[in-house]
Amino acid sequence: MTNWLMPLVGGLIIGCAATFFLLFNGRIAGISNIIGGLWSPSVGDVSWRWFFLSGLWAGGLTLLLIKPDAFGQSDFSLFKLSAAGLLVGLGTRIGNGCTSGHGVCGLSRRSFRSLVATLVFMMTAMITVYLGKQ
Repeated sequence: MTNWLMPLVGGLIIGCAATFFLLFNGRIAGISNIIGGLWSPSVGDVSWRWFFLSGLWAGGLTLLLIKPDAFGQSDFSLFKLSAAGLLVGLGTRIGNGCTSGHGVCGLSRRSFRSLVATLVFMMTAMITVYLGKQ
């Protein structure tokens, strides 16, 4: 496939999966809220969350087996990577969702909060790239 086709197909798959998850389960496929719901679960609200997360892990492991170079290498220590992951997790809790949750699931539901969050994410990314090139 060409360079632009793979991201397009991936985005379509993610969009369809989020849509079908909402249509068939009545739930939003925002990962941070799915994980967050494990900390204070309601009765009968745990198993689907674990199945969803298991599917994500299975997809990652499958990609690792099929195309291990897709993950790349990091020059950072495990400590720094773990600290960065915790900070990202904290940010998603403060922002009531992650970038993809707001961008894919929130915008498709016409959530104003997700629109503002996505604009802030994108502007921050643009400024970071601009400053990084200086």
